[in-house]
Formats: sequence, C-alpha cells, structure tokens
Amino acid sequence: MKHTSIVMAVALLAGGIGGAVNAQPGSTIAIETSPGHAKAVQIKETTATIESVDVKKRHVMLRDAAGREHALVLGPEVRNVDQLKKGDKVTVQYAESLSLKLVKNGKELPSRTETADMSRSEPGAKPGGVVAEQVKVTADVIAVDADKHTVTLKGPNRTVDLTVNDPAQLALIKVGDKINAVYTQAVAVDVKPAAK
Repeated sequence: MKHTSIVMAVALLAGGIGGAVNAQPGSTIAIETSPGHAKAVQIKETTATIESVDVKKRHVMLRDAAGREHALVLGPEVRNVDQLKKGDKVTVQYAESLSLKLVKNGKELPSRTETADMSRSEPGAKPGGVVAEQVKVTADVIAVDADKHTVTLKGPNRTVDLTVNDPAQLALIKVGDKINAVYTQAVAVDVKPAAK
C-alpha cells in the first residue's frame, strides 16, 4: 500500500512505537464469514508516556509499557507540539480490515482505487488525529485448485494466489467469477495530560 506523507505526519507514534504495538497484548481480531463473503478486522492499541519534549527541535522521547524508550521527531504537519508535557499519556490505536466478496457473472473490469483521509487536532489542543487509507480492488478468478485450496486472482496490476481453507467457500468459487476486496487501515493518536 502506498503510504502518504499525511500518514507519517499525523501518526506521531506509529513509526516510533510500531514494534511496541505489535508486541503488546491488547490486540483484538474478529473474523466473519458467510457464503461468498469474508471479513477480518484487527485492532491494536498501545499507550506510552512522554519522558521528555524538545519543542524547538520537535523531539519527543516516549516510554512504552515494557519500559522501552522511543525517540520521535515530529514533522511540521504535527500541530501543537508546545502542548506536549512530560508525563502525558499517548495512546495509539491501529486498525485494519480486509473484506472479500464473491461476485458471480460480474461485468466489472479489474480495477484498483485508493483513498486517504485525515483529521488532526485543533490549534491549541493536545496533538492527535486520525489517518485512514483504503484500497478497493476488483479481480478476476482465473484458476481454482481444489487440491491446494487456492484461488488465483488477476487484478489490474498483478496476479496472486489466495488460500481458501473453508471447503464450502472454495466450492462456491469458479473461474470467471470476480472478487471485490476492500482493505482499510487507520491510525488514531490521542494525548491525555499527565495525572496531577
């Protein structure tokens, strides 16, 4: 997926403590299926404490729940750096989802569209915001291998093999069908003042 500078600007923590997000408990996964449909959603959350702030250099040092320090340099797009204080709690929530839908006798040509959106804190407030990106792909089913439990999909830019572990779902898919896929990812950053 193409990452825009917007993602890096608002996700003031995502790059800096991404490893901590992956390593910590607090991740939830939900999977839903019905004939011809599948959706998976994963949400991860982590909290860190600001250890130091250099407003002039736009440097922030964070300490995660495991005690690891993470140095960040905040880009010019991040507002209100002067509002950050030692002891503030920074919460990062990362969510991603993938939805697949089988389309019989579809007429749509293989395609791919990308969209991005963001919001950030108002001037004078604690820094924070939300960034979201979404990719929609329509792909042709060009092969089905029941023995290997795979479906080969040809999209506008590449061809991929998709493993389908559910025999009932695999039995529904035929060469010539279409698959509509929607992948969404979002990062939300929230800063709360230190407890007094």
